[in-house]
Amino acid sequence: MKSCFRSTNILLPNKNVDKYKWAVVACDQYTSQEDYWIDVANTVKDEPSTLNIIYPEVYLGKDDARIQKIQDKMLSYMNDGIIEESIKDGFVLVERTTESGTRLGLVGVIDLEAYDFTPGTNAPIRATEGTIAARIPPRLRIRENALLECSHVMVLIDDKRKQLIEPLYDKKESLECIYDMDLMKNGGHLRGYCIDGKKAQEVNALLVEMEKESGGFFLAVGDGNHSLATAKTHWHNVKESLNEEERIDHPARYALVELVNLHSPALFFEPIHRVVFHVDMNDLYQGFVTYLHKQDISYTQGEDIVFIDANYEYHIQLLNEDGRIPLDILQCYLDKYLQAHKDSSIDYVHGKDAVKELATKDNNCGILLGSINKDTLFPAIAAGGVLPRKTFSMGEAYEKRYYVECRKIQK
Repeated sequence: MKSCFRSTNILLPNKNVDKYKWAVVACDQYTSQEDYWIDVANTVKDEPSTLNIIYPEVYLGKDDARIQKIQDKMLSYMNDGIIEESIKDGFVLVERTTESGTRLGLVGVIDLEAYDFTPGTNAPIRATEGTIAARIPPRLRIRENALLECSHVMVLIDDKRKQLIEPLYDKKESLECIYDMDLMKNGGHLRGYCIDGKKAQEVNALLVEMEKESGGFFLAVGDGNHSLATAKTHWHNVKESLNEEERIDHPARYALVELVNLHSPALFFEPIHRVVFHVDMNDLYQGFVTYLHKQDISYTQGEDIVFIDANYEYHIQLLNEDGRIPLDILQCYLDKYLQAHKDSSIDYVHGKDAVKELATKDNNCGILLGSINKDTLFPAIAAGGVLPRKTFSMGEAYEKRYYVECRKIQK
């Protein structure tokens, strides 16, 4: 038996590549701040970088020619030896140091046959937020002809006893350090340690036992829900042309992820805030107050939900939400509002500072949300559903996963 999370062959940039320029933050960050990505491009210039093999979502729908460039660059990086197979059937133990502390992770693959993003599923690997079907096709166009995947997906394990990742880190001095780098744009520091051979076999065996003890719900997708949903859709398409034997070990069946312990002291659940564009903030706020009255939901002044623009702030604390999280109530209202106001649009923004900056611009309204208790995550998902889309983020935008490792997804 094998676990739904397991070892794999991992590609890394060769020793001559400038790792500072190689690693860039997850593509779904700074989606309304093109200046951030322009600055990254100016830093990277013509050097090898994951910037050239990922699609920053700030450009989605603006430059489909970028997809072919990504696929061509993947091929050239492989042919020119920029990327090399550095680990055979193993893992990377990750040590990420940010302002929040040192977060540990384990890079391997998940079996997409064991993952389902449908609400209420009994699959061992489950989504944490609702999947928006319209967000999959543009991502699918990138993946379907790509030679490689370079993942920003982070998957959570509810390991209260800290029996998987932490013991590996305690023995890091006996492991080969395969990269050690500062990260650009306030990303902190990153080290990676090779786990292969007998040690990888031992980790695989422990994962099997832990999955057996999980009661059927083993892993929850923390970051990269839509990227993983895209990988699942791609695998569904690929396997239609394969026989049963070919399906067993086809590389598209698996997706590269970093596994993180939910109980890491350096793992904080930050709310994902909202910015509504082309809107009158007072109209949006008063509409929400009216919506609360119609729902018989009381409120007072507090920090559950804060509406801000360049001039005003409105602070709301919900009082009788009957077990619903404040974001669930807010998002239901925003969905209705945006349906009725076609000129307005919304973005989901990580970090209060970014929201405040965007809120200073004319006809923008920022909506700041209160903190999330991460201990409620697995029970909420196990209860049979998913959280509202874009409920939480694991850390601030600059603490998200930076691309380093790659993996082949074609035969």
